[in-house]
Formats: sequence, C-alpha cells, structure tokens
Amino acid sequence: MLALKLPSLTLSSLRYSSPLFIRHRHYQKFLRLPCKPSLASISSDFSTQSTAGTEQEQQPLKNEEKLQTKSGQEGFITPRSQDFNAWYLDVIANAELADYGPVRGTMVIRPYGYAIWEAIQDYLNVKFKETGHSNMYFPQFIPYSFIEKEASHVEGFSPELALVTIGGGKELEEKLVVRPTSETIVNHMFTQWIHSYRDLPLMVNQWVNVTRWEMRTKPFVRTLEFLWQEGHTAHANAEEAEKEALQMIDVYTKFAYQQAAIPVVTGRKSKVETFAGASRTYTIEAMMGDRKALQAGTSHNLGQNFSRAFGTQFTDENEQRHHVWQTSWAISTRFVGGIIMTHGDDAGLMLPPRIAPIQVVIVPIWKKAEEKTGVLNTASTIEKVLITAGIRIKVDVSEQRTPGWKFNFWEMKGVPLRIEIGPRDVSSGTLVISRRDIPGKQGKVFGVSMEPSILEAYVKDKLDEIQSSLLERATSFRDSNIIDVSSYDELKEAVSQGKWARGPWSASDEEELRVKKETGATIRCFPFDQPQGVKTCLMTGNPAEEVAIFAKSY
Repeated sequence: MLALKLPSLTLSSLRYSSPLFIRHRHYQKFLRLPCKPSLASISSDFSTQSTAGTEQEQQPLKNEEKLQTKSGQEGFITPRSQDFNAWYLDVIANAELADYGPVRGTMVIRPYGYAIWEAIQDYLNVKFKETGHSNMYFPQFIPYSFIEKEASHVEGFSPELALVTIGGGKELEEKLVVRPTSETIVNHMFTQWIHSYRDLPLMVNQWVNVTRWEMRTKPFVRTLEFLWQEGHTAHANAEEAEKEALQMIDVYTKFAYQQAAIPVVTGRKSKVETFAGASRTYTIEAMMGDRKALQAGTSHNLGQNFSRAFGTQFTDENEQRHHVWQTSWAISTRFVGGIIMTHGDDAGLMLPPRIAPIQVVIVPIWKKAEEKTGVLNTASTIEKVLITAGIRIKVDVSEQRTPGWKFNFWEMKGVPLRIEIGPRDVSSGTLVISRRDIPGKQGKVFGVSMEPSILEAYVKDKLDEIQSSLLERATSFRDSNIIDVSSYDELKEAVSQGKWARGPWSASDEEELRVKKETGATIRCFPFDQPQGVKTCLMTGNPAEEVAIFAKSY
C-alpha cells in the first residue's frame, strides 16, 4: 500500500484569503460596452501557466482599481495579438460568461456561460443514451482508503487532492477526499452490483462537479472545481472494453467537429501522459488561437487495474471467476474555454450556431415615437416565425442603449446572426441581416424578404454556412501551424515558433521527459491518422511505427 502525507483541508478553511493580482495592459481596444470590472483581471485566482510565477509580472489590487478608473465607463477587449491571456479574460468578463468565486481558483459560471455548457450537455446526453448508457449519481465524498487502493492512481492525484478532516465539529475517523474523479467509488459500488456475466456490461454516466487543487488556474480551462460528465463501464472481456473506449472518444470527436466546429486531433496518449491507473488513454487535442494545445476530452481503457484493486469480479458461463474490464471517459467545462479560444476575435466571442445560446438577435430601430409600434410589432412577428422554425432568438427591446451599442454588445456575445428592423424595413417588407463571422459591410445583407418561408430558409442556410465557415477557418489555422519534423533540432525549432511538431517517435519515457524539460512541449498524442511509409525516430534514429505530435499545452 502506498502511504502519502497530504495537507489536510477542513470545509471551514475554504474561504477566500489571498489578494488579487493583475497584469498591466499597455494597449487596449475600447468598445462601447458596459464595463465588467469584476472579472477584468482574474489573476491570483486565475493565474495562468504562461504568467504565473514572478512578482514582476503581478501587481496588487490597487493597480486594478487604477486601471478601471482609467478605462472609465467603457469596457474593453485587449487585442488577441498583444496579450492572448488578457484578451481571454476580457472576453469572459464582457460576455458575462463567468465571475470568480470567493475561494481562490474557483469560478461562478454565469447564465450565458452555463447555457453554452447546457448545449454541450444536451448533445452528449442524447449520444450517451443512444450508446446504451444510463445517468446516475455517485457521492462527492470518497473515503481516503479508496484512493489508496490503486497505487498509480493515488500517486497521480495526490498533489491535487482536497481532504476533509472535520465534520459536524468533530475529527473524522477517516479522512474524506472531495471527488477528483470517481473510479474508486464506482468500483466500490460495482463490486456490490456485479456478480455474474449476466450483469455485464454495466454502463453508467454522471454529470457532476469535481475538485482538484490546482496551483495554476485559468477560468474554464483549469479551475479548482469544475463541471463535467464522467462515464464508467464494466465489461466481460478486454475486447469489449477497448471497443467502448474507442467508441466514446469517437463520440467526443464528432461533437467537436459537428457541434463546436473545432477540428481536434484524435489519438492515443503516450505512457507518460496516460491517465493515472489506466492501461491506455485516448484523447482529442484542439489547437487554440495562441497555438497551444487543449486536451478537450479523454477516454480511458482502465484494463483490470481498478477491478483487481477493489476485487470487482464476475462469474462467467463456466462458473469461473474473473475481474471485470473497465473504461472511464469525460469531457468538462474546459470545452467552453476551448470554444472561446478557438473562434473568438478582437470583438469578443464567436459562437458556432449549433451551440450558441442565442442564434439570432433582433435589434429594432426607431427614432420617432410614431415609428416604435410598427417596428416592435414587426420584430415580434419575425420572432414568432423563427421560434416556430426552431431558431433560438432574442429581441433586444431595451431603450436604454443605442442601436450601435447593441450591435457591438451582441457581436461581443458571439451571436451568429443579427437582424436589424427599422421603419424603412417595415415599409418595404424586408430586413437587414449581419453575420458575426464576417465583420463590417461584407457580412451585411440588405433586402432579405420577411415572407416567413423565405426568411426561415435564409436564416437556416446562413447558420449552416457560419457553422461550416468556422470549422474551415479553424482547420486551416490548425493545419498551417503543424510542422512535420525529422530531428530533435527541428522539433525544438518548431516548438520555439509556437507551433505543433509532428514526427516519428519510438524513444523512451526518459527521452520524452527530456523533451518536456528542454522545450516545455509534451506528446499530445499519437494520432489515429498516421502517414504511410518507413519512419525513423527523430530522437534516436531507430525505426518508429508511429508519428507523435508535440506541443505546449494548457
């Protein structure tokens, strides 16, 4: 048994106690938007890998107050090319996706951000049930002794565990772990439920929160607590478990391409990067706008590692006892961060229509009081037509802001299409429609008919075009930033340019760790899509069967 000394944590100690820090921004792009200072700089709470560490890069709260005073009543979005991290935080703040919680490293997901997560849930829930899985719930608190049963699992998670040592005002007889993942408690329950081959396969999923005591955090991408789904299955043989693990990574891949318009690279993790306690880990890796890799979803073939540790066995048709073969797989709210960083631009969010909480926004425009009724009535009619067609729509009837302000605001929120309705449009029976993915006049079309069948077909067609356009744009960006390399020097050069390096690899774990130490890049995966022909390892010169992708990551 592997014994570890871990810092204890009481629930009463979970309170906000550290000062906020921010990074100076020397250049800002100002939009006519309301200022969202509460998340303008999530820094000590959400310090990123690229900025954490030095005191010179961090400033105390008083400087945040000065920065807000300087920006006046206007919100701002830092240009991506000047400071990608600042841009990311600005978008989250101004688009009202999340705010920071009172405990360092936690976040409050606001309604608009949660609606994106709900769109992810809605799609995956259907796919999980189509593939034979049922939703259920396992407890958040796990006995520490469970974590200790699988040695590599506890070793992999020990730095991130949050422990509860006091409950009801008394010292607990056994420490409890706040769920970092559920393989251990799932096995405890599977052992009670699985007796015969007739009980297999057992396939469940849960939508829950998990806690990992991250030292360097970034909203949505890496937080102390986050939301996810985690699927867990048990099978009678190794072939079924492998088929399940591959099936679920395929579900994630299709979601990324078809719903999120993110062209992920799907493949197998190296041994070094494999999930603690798994035999094999499959992953989808996405390239963000700063060319870093984001591990967007994983599926693990656990083999019999956990079933042996917990004694999870079944009796086969010949009355022989065997340990079950298992899988687990998950996708989390970090995918929301991936959507922001893949598609967003200097104006803010740019959401793929299939996951956008609002697909079309209508902005009524009038100057004179006698024009108002006709414009609003027309807007209401158009709203009903599009709702009937299954379009998610919002009519902005607020009178406190100008139409120009509203245009900028909804662009910043990433709404794919905007319909403008003024008195002349009412008279002519036509509309002005603007695409979020094509800025300015190029993306604006005048004279679109209000006739219901024509309008419905036009809007659906444009939403499909935007969905395809975003995927094509992201795919082109990804492909232009992957460099094929044949030597370690070429790999280092590619990584130094901020690109992904793809090359033959058959070297040792030690050599892989050397690459990480010397370049900051890791093997993201051995892609399923492999080139043909003879390959020579870029590090050792020995024959290699596969190419690997190396990149810096979140």
